[in-house]
Amino acid sequence: MRQIASVTKTVIAILFLIPLIFTLLVSLRPETEPVTKGNIFIGSELTFENYQRAFVIAPWSLHYLNSIIFVAGVLLVQLVTVTCAAYAFARMRFLGRDLLLMVILLQLMIPSGVLLVQNFRMINTLGLFDTRVALMIPYWGSAFGVLLLRQTFREVPIELEEAARIDGANLFQVIRHVYVTNAIPAYLAFALVSVSSHWNEFLWPFIITRSEGIRPLTVGLNKLIKTTDQGAFYGQLMAGTLIVIAPLVILFLLFQRQFVESFARSGIR
Repeated sequence: MRQIASVTKTVIAILFLIPLIFTLLVSLRPETEPVTKGNIFIGSELTFENYQRAFVIAPWSLHYLNSIIFVAGVLLVQLVTVTCAAYAFARMRFLGRDLLLMVILLQLMIPSGVLLVQNFRMINTLGLFDTRVALMIPYWGSAFGVLLLRQTFREVPIELEEAARIDGANLFQVIRHVYVTNAIPAYLAFALVSVSSHWNEFLWPFIITRSEGIRPLTVGLNKLIKTTDQGAFYGQLMAGTLIVIAPLVILFLLFQRQFVESFARSGIR
């Protein structure tokens, strides 16, 4: 049974890796060779010309910096908002708590595209169009983060909070030293989810920005879609795609064990 399970896991892993392998092979295939020569994956030789041309078309260093600022700015504010909200829903008692939690969790069922027009109008009204703040504002709250940390905080023994209050700790000290300290795995899981989802965000940054100096990687990748009158060079497009996703792949490979264990410990199944 163990051998069957191992073979099944290997097959599933290979299936999930096929798109990445396809992208890598096409990015290394000479762009000038027709698909009738060799095959669609490998031509007469492997070349890095597609990467060299992709680096010329777009200022990737600037886009990398913009993406890092974007995801870091969103994550830092989210850590504050979801922590406060999660503690309130986990430990505080107030009128309409369960109803308000249900309303917040409804956000998980609403596609982000539905809110594009309303968000755009609000940003325009505030005079923040084409700014870094405009990129971040819609994501400063996270229903997923609230649910994840609420479940984690509820598992922290209430006696720890009571002991901290007897010792003279105020509310923020209780949250910091009792709850945050015991929820590090959940915070790690949430951080990985937040960074990966916003690193790949395209539609909102594309709509709300016009200046090259603040556009993230995903919008920069759009330049490779139409590089000639006939259309895109797919080798360059695949090379650009790998340039964009490389940090996420490396991040997941480094923290995959912690990522899985974080969800297991946090009570989200």
